[in-house]
Amino acid sequence: MARPQSHLEIALASIQVFTDDGRMDLQELDRLLELALRDETIDDDEKRVLANIFARAERDGVAADVATRIGEARRRHGIPA
Repeated sequence: MARPQSHLEIALASIQVFTDDGRMDLQELDRLLELALRDETIDDDEKRVLANIFARAERDGVAADVATRIGEARRRHGIPA
């Protein structure tokens, strides 16, 4: 069986982030980034999915450490705001 495309895995993993307590924590963010960086690069589909997840997380409110890590990920990997 073929392995699912990573952007779909990231989207599915984000469901648990928002259904758990409705807010993204640092561990959840790191898990999503791990999925994206499994092949050591973040492609355009992964960037699009992560940008949507980050926007939702920020809209719902995140802790300062999570906001800092999101900003770092955006700058480092070219993920749009």
